[in-house]
Amino acid sequence: MRRLLGAIQFLTVLPIRGRTAPPGRSALFFPLVGAGLGWLAGQWLRMLEPSLGSSLTAVLVLAFLALVTGGLHEDGLADVADALRAHRSREKMTAILKDSRIGVFGALALVYVVAMRWQALTRLPADGVRDLVACLAVSRAALVAQAWVSRPVGDGLGAAFSRDLDSITAVFAIASGVAFAFLPGVAAGAAILVAAGLSTSVLNRWFDARLGGVNGDCLGATCLVSETFALLFVSCRNCFW
Repeated sequence: MRRLLGAIQFLTVLPIRGRTAPPGRSALFFPLVGAGLGWLAGQWLRMLEPSLGSSLTAVLVLAFLALVTGGLHEDGLADVADALRAHRSREKMTAILKDSRIGVFGALALVYVVAMRWQALTRLPADGVRDLVACLAVSRAALVAQAWVSRPVGDGLGAAFSRDLDSITAVFAIASGVAFAFLPGVAAGAAILVAAGLSTSVLNRWFDARLGGVNGDCLGATCLVSETFALLFVSCRNCFW
């Protein structure tokens, strides 16, 4: 139970009382917490879309997710986009990652990602709850996978999470994410896994080349980007099959 409460505490702003397990041990339940967030978002989508339309409903769903997660992953993406530009030393990039201010590249990254997720949500069917559950669960599993295979850098919470994450916890979390992926069906599940796998692999190589590993901002960025591309792939499935 402490692992589950730790996962909720780490991934959301929901108040949790009592003792919780550290994030590295709580990672076992990251996909489950993501699935729960997806289910809640799907209920909002299903309830509001008939009266508000798909476009406005999608905006409200994204606002709900940002509020309940505290913008944790959006903050990571913005910091990474600002820091990891070409022709910068690792020392300079590390300093920018610690800076709470947002720059032009960070703002642009957030605009593009929000726009893509917004458009993806407008294309989901009215019964797209399973799609959201799958995408948000897999993206949290992608975060765990990256922390497991990458070298931690720095001394922040993300680095501590990577160091505390053991192989058994990581494997079970990844397996849980894969299981959730197939809730919308085999074809949709395959699309979600391909989207999340490719985006995580590309980002992991980029982080390793630029920073020599990952920190908390990198993990948050990977979670958000993999979620975005998973939503795009699954929302466009009618175009391909």
